[in-house]
Amino acid sequence: MTWHVEIDPQQCIASGSCAAIAADLFVVDGAYARPLKDRIEEDERALDAADVCPAAALTVRDGAEVVGPRP
Repeated sequence: MTWHVEIDPQQCIASGSCAAIAADLFVVDGAYARPLKDRIEEDERALDAADVCPAAALTVRDGAEVVGPRP
């Protein structure tokens, strides 16, 4: 099963918290962060990164279902 990860550049403030949690999944690239791949294997760190994003800019989806950030 793979997840789709996306970061909304309109919301991202480039805090780097996602890259600090999972440097092999996310990178800060100038004014905002971005995922290194659009699709990833299920990885708890992606959910952790979505949970701690101060701008709520990171979304993790399993198909049409949003799995991160967690409520």
